[in-house]
Amino acid sequence: MTSLTSSIKTDICVAHGDGIGPEIMDATLHILKEAGAQLDITEIGIGLNVYNEGISSGVAPDAWDKIREHEVLLKAPITTPQGGGVKSLNVTLRKTFGLYANIRPCRSYSPFVHTFHPEMDLVIVRENEEDTYAGIEHQQTREVTQCLKLITRPGCEKIIRHAFAFTKQQGRKKLTCMTKDNIMKHTDGLFHQVFDEVAKDFPEIETEHMIIDIGSARLATRPGSFDVIVAPNLYGDIISDIAADVAGSVGLAGSANLGRTVSMFEAIHGSAPDIAGQNIANPSALLRGACMMLVHLGQRDVAEKVENAWLKAIEDGMHTADIFSDQSVEKLGTKEFSQAVVDRLGQEPTTFTPVHYPETENVKMDDSESVATAALAKSEKTMDGVDFFLDWTGDSKDPAVLGPALESAVSEPFKLKMITNRGVKVYPDGHPETFCTDHWRCRFTHKDGSTSVSLKEIATLHMTLVDAEFDVIKSENLCRFDGERAYSLGQGE
Repeated sequence: MTSLTSSIKTDICVAHGDGIGPEIMDATLHILKEAGAQLDITEIGIGLNVYNEGISSGVAPDAWDKIREHEVLLKAPITTPQGGGVKSLNVTLRKTFGLYANIRPCRSYSPFVHTFHPEMDLVIVRENEEDTYAGIEHQQTREVTQCLKLITRPGCEKIIRHAFAFTKQQGRKKLTCMTKDNIMKHTDGLFHQVFDEVAKDFPEIETEHMIIDIGSARLATRPGSFDVIVAPNLYGDIISDIAADVAGSVGLAGSANLGRTVSMFEAIHGSAPDIAGQNIANPSALLRGACMMLVHLGQRDVAEKVENAWLKAIEDGMHTADIFSDQSVEKLGTKEFSQAVVDRLGQEPTTFTPVHYPETENVKMDDSESVATAALAKSEKTMDGVDFFLDWTGDSKDPAVLGPALESAVSEPFKLKMITNRGVKVYPDGHPETFCTDHWRCRFTHKDGSTSVSLKEIATLHMTLVDAEFDVIKSENLCRFDGERAYSLGQGE
């Protein structure tokens, strides 16, 4: 981690959180104070109590300006109420303040914390604002819900350039990109494409791309083969927890959420309400997030002192219940563990390599527009046709009935090219074994396949279908950019 500037900053916001949050925050702040951290703390109201006041964001109205003013938030875990009507507070904070980069270091602490992979030392750089975490979901029919996966070129460029710059700055050698672009060729395909483009600017860094399923398997079985990993939001979330658990415990992993102005530091685990108030929670993850914050603030010497004392406590066998094993000497509660770290301030570990943070500039976001993005903005957009999605249950959901009905209703200049159900072509020439639900994608294209259609023609077709009493639930235009198809084919098309 790096600081925004070389000067020391002290103003931060602190959220004590829910569940075990207040306990581990008190333990963390106790250690930071005893280590000499220069912090002017402003407490803010976020979390369950705010949700219960009827504020669906979970953030008190005055908290927004306080975070914006102080630019740094140290946040304990939050409990998001179950059910509809509320949004994840973490996602809300990340997206509102543009915290596009989530940095999650994962390393083993063998032999003092059990792991099958003592060589593990990697960092996951997770895109933090888009993907399925856009939170755009709908129930479209009685049987079908949808979640929109949004991947943008500017979003890809921000996180991927940050990942390359971070890898270079930290003296690491290899960056691995993980996607599922063998299936999601346009969304994940864009992420992979931008990765390959940006890699040309960093020839000194070894690169590789892996499909997320085998990449996750390799991460679980051979984590030593990875150095830095960059991934879209959902995949990054999942593999971060895999990596933390493989390293020994999610209770040891902190993270940084970085934006252009505001940054947030936290543990990666949840609020664990089942053990709240029992003085057994491990504060290590939040403490490690706080050390990342100290480096960000320019207080590297304090971060080094805290981390080295923490490592000394771990190798001395001072362990909380979650990592207690035959390598442990004493099982400590939350408060007792924090005191064990305080007692070792000024000491360095003897088995682990002592931590040292060199004076470096932070990884700055490049706001310049890429050549590829600029070219795309000037590209010619045309439309081959439109997909209309229908809610239809007629005649036992038989596409052989729906197809002719649509063909008889279709207006000039369109033709019905195909119908799919859950992405699989069922008309014409479908297969009887294909299971169909009540959600149908009906693809209409120009009768002359070489001719572009207009928005007005699509609107007219929409009204024609409505007049024919078809329940149209959404539409997607079939676009080309400079003649290149920009939509997926149906399976079997």
